[in-house]
Amino acid sequence: MSPENGPLAGLKVVEFAGLGPGPFAAMLLADAGADVIRVDRPAGPVDGGALTRGRPWIGLDLKAPEGLATAWDLVRRADVLVEGFRPGVMERLGLGPRECLAENPRLVYGRMTGWGQDGPRAREAGHDINYLALTGALRSIARRGEAPVPPLNLVGDYGGGGMMLAFGLVTALLERATSGRGQVVDAAMVDGVSLLMTGIWSRAAQGRWSDVPGTNDIDTGAPFYDVYATADGEYMAVGAIEPQFWARLLDGLALSFPEQWDRARWPEMKARIAATFATRTRADWTAVFADRDACVTPVLSLAEAPRDAHLAARGTLEPRPDGPQPAAAPRLDRTPLRAREAGNLGDALDRWGLAVAGAR
Repeated sequence: MSPENGPLAGLKVVEFAGLGPGPFAAMLLADAGADVIRVDRPAGPVDGGALTRGRPWIGLDLKAPEGLATAWDLVRRADVLVEGFRPGVMERLGLGPRECLAENPRLVYGRMTGWGQDGPRAREAGHDINYLALTGALRSIARRGEAPVPPLNLVGDYGGGGMMLAFGLVTALLERATSGRGQVVDAAMVDGVSLLMTGIWSRAAQGRWSDVPGTNDIDTGAPFYDVYATADGEYMAVGAIEPQFWARLLDGLALSFPEQWDRARWPEMKARIAATFATRTRADWTAVFADRDACVTPVLSLAEAPRDAHLAARGTLEPRPDGPQPAAAPRLDRTPLRAREAGNLGDALDRWGLAVAGAR
């Protein structure tokens, strides 16, 4: 069955398999209805799971003439190409943007790297943590006097990487509708992470942000924006920034402080709030703040999140035989996105007008 009803229905995408952000971008396109074929190594995908949902894979040896010929057949028919290798790899395979755009001038050629296609580090290896380190983001995610905490690989790989690549691809496709021409999208995680830090750079420029981590209003420096341990070793998240939420927080805790923004008293306020939260369990505090609209919520584990009433009501996490996975997002009312099955490779190749021996 072909992709249907999504906003990108009819769009053909060839994805040269990689890890992390490239597959995430291709997954977003597939969730939106694009017809994606994933070119993988002959032995098959190395990552699998939700990141490879929505598109069949074809195993090709790109160093063998027959494998390269099939790859070219896909490139000539594609609207979008996604690759996540180090700079120069696709060029050495003969599938660089110059060659591909010469054969298919309408192709939008998406490149996903950490450092970008140029610059002194362009050909160096790296991971999410390294890209965050150089942009200032990692140093900013720390409690005062403590070491930085890597925020999983959400900010570099997926937020500043794959999601930014998907955005770039869609903008290039929109422009192509006017010009009729494709172009190269150079998505670098250092660029994307820096862009995600726009709000922090803005605060710093306005003198509202200290470069000392853990001393600001949204980096655990303030008593109204932090996580607090409960009596049972669990946690409550507090985001009571605005004065009305701060007042409701204090009401729920049965505490009183004279001035929310008296920074000199923030350590004292935090200590008293922490001591109060420590007197009762997470379930108790969840009940206390259930109807107070104070921006106070329980901190759930991955195992607990699918059972949350709000997430369950929205279907944010979809049950699957191998465990829950995130539903497609955002929500479009007329042409909805959805997590799709990979479908049959042979059917996909038929839609592309290709016949490949041994295709499954």
